[in-house]
Amino acid sequence: MSIVNVEQITHTYGDKPIFRNISFRLLRGEHAGLVGSNGAGKSTLLRILSGELIPDAGTVDWLPQVKIGVLQQHIDLKAGMTVMQVLQGAFAHLYQTERRLLLLAEAMSAAGAKDQERLLDQYGEMQSRLEHAGFYQLDAKIEEVAAGLGILQLGRDRDVSRLSGGQRTKLLLGKLLLEEPDALLLDEPTNYLDDTHIEWLTGYLKRYEQAYLVVSHDEAFLNEVTSTTFHLEHQTIKRYAGNYAAFRSGYEQSRQQLQTAYDRQQKEMDRLELFIQKNRVRKAKQAKSREKMLERIERIEKPAASPPPRFAFPFQAGSSTRVAEVKQLWVGYDAPLFGPVDLHINRGDKIAIVGSNGIGKSTMLKTLLGRMKPASGTVRLGEHVLTAYYAQERVTSDETPLEKLTSFRPDLTNKEIRQKLAFAGLNDKHIRQPLNALSGGEQAKVRLCELMLTSSNVLVLDEPTNHLDTRAKEALKEALKQYPGTILLVSHEPAFYEDWVTRLWQVEEWYGK
Repeated sequence: MSIVNVEQITHTYGDKPIFRNISFRLLRGEHAGLVGSNGAGKSTLLRILSGELIPDAGTVDWLPQVKIGVLQQHIDLKAGMTVMQVLQGAFAHLYQTERRLLLLAEAMSAAGAKDQERLLDQYGEMQSRLEHAGFYQLDAKIEEVAAGLGILQLGRDRDVSRLSGGQRTKLLLGKLLLEEPDALLLDEPTNYLDDTHIEWLTGYLKRYEQAYLVVSHDEAFLNEVTSTTFHLEHQTIKRYAGNYAAFRSGYEQSRQQLQTAYDRQQKEMDRLELFIQKNRVRKAKQAKSREKMLERIERIEKPAASPPPRFAFPFQAGSSTRVAEVKQLWVGYDAPLFGPVDLHINRGDKIAIVGSNGIGKSTMLKTLLGRMKPASGTVRLGEHVLTAYYAQERVTSDETPLEKLTSFRPDLTNKEIRQKLAFAGLNDKHIRQPLNALSGGEQAKVRLCELMLTSSNVLVLDEPTNHLDTRAKEALKEALKQYPGTILLVSHEPAFYEDWVTRLWQVEEWYGK
């Protein structure tokens, strides 16, 4: 049975068509992935399914009484609430019932014999309801999810207003899982999780009895947690049986079959047209018959293959052999996160900085770059060091990519900037839209373009693969392997960096030194 039926959905953003008459259904209990290139409309489709967006045409029909759970990455959490209070909010109705139960107990102690029997019946009914809902096992359930996602490391009593954006998303994911809705809509749930917590989430979703639709660019994760794949491409959607690997195999086979059918049809159409041209006079009746045959042919659209992104970062030689020297460094904001550490970075080092989320990796990068003062200790850069920095951020500007990069490099022609944007996989429609209207992956490509317009001998990259699709990741990986300078990389994807970095900094090892 379908838990939701989507019929003939059409949606545009400005003058950009996102979907055109797409239809599909998600079955009750189905575990499905939603994939497609950056900007294909994956997040938009989730917003339409959740009711946050209304499509231009078409219908979304959920089964009656279905509870939908959405991972909202930009929701504001109320200041003054603690981490544990947010998680307990998943069971607010049960805690409310418990409070009523306690009030009822007080009323019973003060009631006369006449009312006690009636109150006792109400008390028994409420207690039975709590037991049936598993209320008395809630603490263990909350602890399991909080530990699995690394939420306990944030501090049970920590005010949510002091959490970073990634930490808030992790907390909201935990609350959502505890609510156990009939259908989960998850947009990049692994972005702010480290390997251990991704492994826990993988196991949890594999055991999840309800339905979910998950967007992720983590292929290994999708292979583990999905048994159906929906692919968005060219404003249409197609369903594939199996996980991501099965989809890739089926997709390539479909493309080859479509190309073969297209080539065969083109050959047949060429044959008919040649006959018509040669025989318009001598065999007019037969030529007319061929013309009608040609008109009746339902044209197969030529398979479109957009070129893969290409990245290349300009290198300027000349940095000293010792790029940076770090002595007795304590890293942190109001209070030190870790230290003291002594480090050195040599010319040509390719260093991956790893560790659990919220541990201080981004803070470390900002300290090394001089964007933050160390709590104590020193960071000394070598001579002629030129850095190019990719920060982990979401762009809210209403500038277009073309305007942003023209302002960044006013010495370049419009044509040169457009070429760089095209290399990154952004077309004319992308580069004339406001940045805040682009998908996370499209925004990431614009920021990588800035690096392609910046001469450097040290690249500093903070989670650059978040939101990038598979082809963009591969192109970025190849560009970094070819870069002759020094690289500092924060990443939670070992598959992205493990075959080209020369050193690994594990931040957990610096705690308590």
